[in-house]
Amino acid sequence: MEGLVIKSTGSSYFVRSNNVVYLCRLKGKIRLEGRKTTNPIAVGDIVDFELEDNNEANIVKIHPRKNYIIRKSINLSKQSQIIASNLDQAVLIATLVSPRTSLGFIDRFLITAEAYRIPAKIIFNKCDLLNEEQMAIQKKTIDIYTKIGYECFEVSSYNLEQIKKLEHLFKDKITLVAGHSGVGKSTFINALEPTLTIKTGEISAAHAKGMHTTTFAELHPLSFGGNIIDSPGIKELGLVEMKKEEVGHYFPEIRERMNDCKFNNCIHVNEPKCAIIEAVKNGEISEERYISYLGILSGEEMDWKEWELK
Repeated sequence: MEGLVIKSTGSSYFVRSNNVVYLCRLKGKIRLEGRKTTNPIAVGDIVDFELEDNNEANIVKIHPRKNYIIRKSINLSKQSQIIASNLDQAVLIATLVSPRTSLGFIDRFLITAEAYRIPAKIIFNKCDLLNEEQMAIQKKTIDIYTKIGYECFEVSSYNLEQIKKLEHLFKDKITLVAGHSGVGKSTFINALEPTLTIKTGEISAAHAKGMHTTTFAELHPLSFGGNIIDSPGIKELGLVEMKKEEVGHYFPEIRERMNDCKFNNCIHVNEPKCAIIEAVKNGEISEERYISYLGILSGEEMDWKEWELK
């Protein structure tokens, strides 16, 4: 039988086939295929499985993935974790307050999506908590991303009218919703699809950070068409290894200008007659995004320090 993986707990998998959900396990021989990820099967995978006499089921084949969102495992430096696969789009929920999403984190998420050719959008949540100065910062941030082709939206997950207007973004698509813990992913999904009752959590007052409420990624059907994947909060988004000369390809504003550089192997740091450096000087490429680019080249964790944006 063929089915769609809708939830993974690490040792067992929930697979939906013909509107019936089966609890499956993974056959040992598939585990030994030399995969470099901590999870051989991810939510969104299409698999073949066999039913046993004792009502258990075994996954015997994983179909090739058209794409996936992946991040480096924090604890296992040489391995990576697939967050979800076979996506039509990825939506990042970001917040400037309670908790604050670093804009360097946003860039890393967008780069990961670009690397696997997954369309990405950004939803800035908790707009009702912003003061006038913070709202102005958010507007400038949105302007940076919209200029390079990313759709951005501002909402409060408690404003059902605002959420309702975003239904068309998710209709008939498989969408990953991701972000830090506490940004309101589950609250947003519950508002988008009222038939769901995904557990939501509180913000830690001591650290102004979210506490994990979603333990495993899970795919939910949408009553108006499509599927949405709620994922655990991502504390860090380590990028899978990229060659320095490849990084620029995942920045749309760099990609469209890189052929104008004097040297074919230009990495846009200090080379002469570099079209990218010139574009930054002219204001055609935002300095903030260029800082993110340099941070990725150096392997450092970067943050624009958004409260100091000019």
